[in-house]
Amino acid sequence: MTRWNDGTDATASVSPDITEETNALPASYFTDPAVHEMEQEKVFSRYWVYAGHANAIREPGEYFTRTIGGKQIIVVRDHDTEVRAFYNVCAHRGSKMVEDTPMTEPGNASSIRCPYHLWTYDLDGDLRSTPQSFEEAGMNPDLEDDDVRELDREKNGLMEVELDTIGPLLFVNFDTDPMSLEEQAGDLKTELESFPLERYEHARRYVSEVECNWKTFSGNYSECDHCQANHQDWIKGISLAESELEVDDYYWVLHYTHDESVEAEESLIEGEARFYYFWPNFTLNMYGNADGYGTYIIDPIDEGRFQLIADYYFESPELSEEEERFVQLSRKLQEEDFELVERQYEGLQSGALAQGQLGPNEHTVHRLHRLAQEAYNA
Repeated sequence: MTRWNDGTDATASVSPDITEETNALPASYFTDPAVHEMEQEKVFSRYWVYAGHANAIREPGEYFTRTIGGKQIIVVRDHDTEVRAFYNVCAHRGSKMVEDTPMTEPGNASSIRCPYHLWTYDLDGDLRSTPQSFEEAGMNPDLEDDDVRELDREKNGLMEVELDTIGPLLFVNFDTDPMSLEEQAGDLKTELESFPLERYEHARRYVSEVECNWKTFSGNYSECDHCQANHQDWIKGISLAESELEVDDYYWVLHYTHDESVEAEESLIEGEARFYYFWPNFTLNMYGNADGYGTYIIDPIDEGRFQLIADYYFESPELSEEEERFVQLSRKLQEEDFELVERQYEGLQSGALAQGQLGPNEHTVHRLHRLAQEAYNA
């Protein structure tokens, strides 16, 4: 049942079943700054979150940085070719060490050095060296050099972050005792690893800042009831009657089937397109007639803004005319969605709606709202 802000403050928890009346998150969970702050710990610090692609750092010493839930990390390939993640924080006095380095422009270093006092770490996180001033007490009249305690390199190393993979896709988890990535991903891990994702090269990246809550866009991505009215170039190539939205514990898959009455060259897809959404904020998109795939990172900035990072992977970073057309059509779809979700968010900000109502084909959105509520209540 739709609930309006009529002075009664009448909202309820998201129902376990979509057929029940209160089947959506209260509107305040999209607009309240306190909810955004809570999500930093209860969502983005407790679940496995996509960090980047292993193909970006093929050689030892290559690294990129990533900020998740307000925590910045360094993702680096060590000298044994293992990919590792560390907080971008020096063990000395907590300085940020490495400047922001996107996955598309990875850095390369034989070690990690903090510019503040030149503490230097090996790529496995162990402390390699400190300046002589940390071994001698020449400026301290109350200490002799022999009194200076030798630093234990392992105990004073960088703080490592849990990292695991689905094929070449790198995920991190900040929890002290997280569920395994295999448990969170379930059959999604097996399914994605059956595809040769590692074969493809990064070809394009688009970064967009959108004026709405991240869950607003996630909900829009997760259903296609809005497609008929808003995505004419997309909808003309698919048969919604034969499409299916599959829901699992922490992910859902949108199977879109090609409309055989439409010529293939007039459609974005041929055969079946699969859009995977992995809680909390990662998607992987496969289009039937594109020999490649796309990923989205839906990164919250605050309660009313998020950043969408859209990456495209093909066999070569030099795109063919057809691949370029595919990317541009996909980008057009994003921009159409940006307009929709910003309009929705304006309505939510008005304060008129207390709690919305989901339709029967929005079971994927219902699962998104349930997962958010379960995280908040944990």
